[in-house]
Amino acid sequence: MLSRQENEVMNAVYTLCEGRGVCLVSPEEIVGLLPPKKKYTDEQLEKILSALALDDYFQLLSSERKGEKMYVISLHANGYAYKRSFVQQKRDLLFKFGWAVASAVIAFLVGLLLKRIF
Repeated sequence: MLSRQENEVMNAVYTLCEGRGVCLVSPEEIVGLLPPKKKYTDEQLEKILSALALDDYFQLLSSERKGEKMYVISLHANGYAYKRSFVQQKRDLLFKFGWAVASAVIAFLVGLLLKRIF
C-alpha cells in the first residue's frame, strides 16, 4: 500500500510513461503534475522516486542533460498494474462502506423488531 505522497508521484509517473512504458522526464515535469497545494522539494521527490523504484514499480536512472537533472524511468510489472490496483482499492473501499451501511440498516430493523416483540 502506497502512502498519499507516493500515490501522487506514482500517478504522475504513470501519466508521463503511459503507452510507451519508458520516459525521460525532469523533476519539474513530475512536480507539475502533482497537486499544487503541496510543495515538493527536489530531495522529497528524489526520496519518493527511490522508494518506488525499490518497491519495483519502475527502474530509475538519473542523468544530466545540458546541466539539468533528468530521470529515465521504465515501468516494471508493478508500474503497469498501478492503475488497475488503484481501481481495485476504490472498489474495495466502496464495498466496505456499502457493507457497513447495510449492517447498520439491518441492526436498526432488528432493534425495531425486538422492540415490537417485547
